[in-house]
Amino acid sequence: MPSHVPTQDSARSNPGEPTDPAAPDDPLGRERAHLASSRTALRAMRHDVESLDITDVTGNWVNAKILAAEIDDRIKALSDLADTPLFFGRLDYLHAPGGEVAEGASGEQFYIGRRHVHDAEGDPMVIDWRAPVSQPFYRASRTAPLDVRLRRRFGYTGGDLTAYEDEYLTDPPEGTQEPGTSSKLLQSEIERPRVGPMRDIVATIQPEQDEIVRADITGSVCVQGAPGTGKTAVGLHRVAYLLYAHRERLARTGTLVIGPNRSFLQYIEQVLPALGELQVKQATVDDLVAHVEVRGTDSAAAATVKGDARMAEVLRRAVRSGIRMPTEPVMVVRGSRRWRVPAYELEEIVRELAERDIRYGAAHDALPQRIAHAVLVQMERAGEAPDDRVQDAVARNSAVKAAVKSCWPAVDPAKTVLRLLSDPDFLAASADGLLDADEQKTILWAKPARGLASAKWSAADAVLIDEAYDLVQRTPSLGHVVLDEAQDLSPMQYRAVGRRCSTGSATVLGDLAQGTTPWATASWAEALAHLGKPEATVEELTAGFRVPREVIAYATRLLPQIAPGLAPATSVREAAGTMSVREVGEGALDAAVLAACDTALEQEGSVGLIAADARIPVLGAALDAAGHRYVSPGEETSADARLTLVPASLAKGLEYDYVVLDEPAAVVDGEPDPRTGLRRLYVCLTRAVSGLAVLHSAPLPAALSTP
Repeated sequence: MPSHVPTQDSARSNPGEPTDPAAPDDPLGRERAHLASSRTALRAMRHDVESLDITDVTGNWVNAKILAAEIDDRIKALSDLADTPLFFGRLDYLHAPGGEVAEGASGEQFYIGRRHVHDAEGDPMVIDWRAPVSQPFYRASRTAPLDVRLRRRFGYTGGDLTAYEDEYLTDPPEGTQEPGTSSKLLQSEIERPRVGPMRDIVATIQPEQDEIVRADITGSVCVQGAPGTGKTAVGLHRVAYLLYAHRERLARTGTLVIGPNRSFLQYIEQVLPALGELQVKQATVDDLVAHVEVRGTDSAAAATVKGDARMAEVLRRAVRSGIRMPTEPVMVVRGSRRWRVPAYELEEIVRELAERDIRYGAAHDALPQRIAHAVLVQMERAGEAPDDRVQDAVARNSAVKAAVKSCWPAVDPAKTVLRLLSDPDFLAASADGLLDADEQKTILWAKPARGLASAKWSAADAVLIDEAYDLVQRTPSLGHVVLDEAQDLSPMQYRAVGRRCSTGSATVLGDLAQGTTPWATASWAEALAHLGKPEATVEELTAGFRVPREVIAYATRLLPQIAPGLAPATSVREAAGTMSVREVGEGALDAAVLAACDTALEQEGSVGLIAADARIPVLGAALDAAGHRYVSPGEETSADARLTLVPASLAKGLEYDYVVLDEPAAVVDGEPDPRTGLRRLYVCLTRAVSGLAVLHSAPLPAALSTP
């Protein structure tokens, strides 16, 4: 420990000044030396794995390929990312944390980073942020120091350590910062300009976020998060934590991150690899239910009815509509003997299976065995001693097969849904007492398809088919699922996701105020019930770390109309950010928008030009004519192309240092109803990290004019 540790204000160092790692009055130099040593140790760890010889270890080529793949993943996980700090904090304990170091030790010091690093003797040089000993870095405070004497944060430029900042939690020396003083390095990290995909927040996790990240795997968690509260990052870090704490369990059962669209998944895909986790799969709900090719679209009214929870019972009835009670006995001939199962006994078997809560396909497979068992009982009464092979042979008997086909015919899920949407009489029978005549007419196809190949399935149809598949055969469950932007899902989509974690747990992330579908959920209690996780804990994050104060205050004007029950978001950002709302004359909007983009590009960081979907071709042509380089959502920005042209429908979950918002009224008008339009506008207004410029020629929505 140094004899003197600089305070928050005196800890800054000029990166250009020479430092001597051995100098007693140069703590920053010692920290840089530890960083260099840790990087050397990490390279040695990687080299050790690369040098492994598995030639004589595995018994066959299959095991060899599996082991080689695991080694390759381990090598990737040990990569030293040049622009990413290897450690971002340090904890100086008053005593040795229980179970973490040798008994009797005191004054232990731990460097907290993205992954564990040890030296040649196995002693830790960097502790994984997910380890129990690292938790006080996020939770400790003056009122609850958790035996931490000093918490040190590090500042970086690229991968170079350039500054540090100390917070004494017990017995602070004279001249240190006052309690409650916010961390300048923490603020700097939050506000650091961003170009490229989403980055992790491991260095900036707040206590309330850490509680969610480290929640037990046995329970599901729902996070209601206002814009900029970091709910997406919290969900991703929760996956990383659970893989650390329950790696063997989740290695067997699997994990999955579900996002609203492919652009969003591309934006977040680098977060988990940066934390050393490479095996987490990512998908959209459409990916999960891709049993058929989606080539059609629904009206908002049809999609809303198809997404309604009542459709689950409609489908159950449709799938089971072919069940018939037998009226004829089954005669099984074996050799010279005939065995007769009477109709009443067959009816008892069929009725018992129909009343049990088992999948249609499982019952279909069980029925021939049950009939065969009835025959074997007769054989035993006659003095024979049949075994399982005889029962299997009877179950395959043509008479038994014919009876099963008559009583419990096989079901094709896609064909069942096709018939349901094409045959008015079949739909009426299945939806009797559930859907009224107008609702049935809404979802019936105007031109029924001739078959599966010619059917123009919509996204909502694919969800219905997935439900039908689950009614026939149980959907496999994963160990943990993260569902982001969950507020936009229909009840039937919630059911589709819930099937993927029926025996596991879930982390549900969303914001009711950002629900931009006509069927958006009204409450988390309702959504969690459809998901099959009614017992999930609901946590609310309202402290925004991303959106500047002025911007969030402006967007919050919409809350009374779009989500009156939600608490308004607040911003903890010290920097107020920049914001402007400017009206321009009709015909001058395109030029004004391009000028605003030019101004934003003069600043450091990414720029998002967000506009109603219908305006994207016009603005794209204007950008091309002006010689601007730009990318689309999901494409990675670079130093030469920092501008992204964003359709309003794809803005959710994305963030940019500076946002230029084109014609708010067009964003609202692009949606099927005013509430959904205002919610879409709320999303677009809250994508900025440092500055927002709103330009319009049409009048602004009335809600924005009322402070």
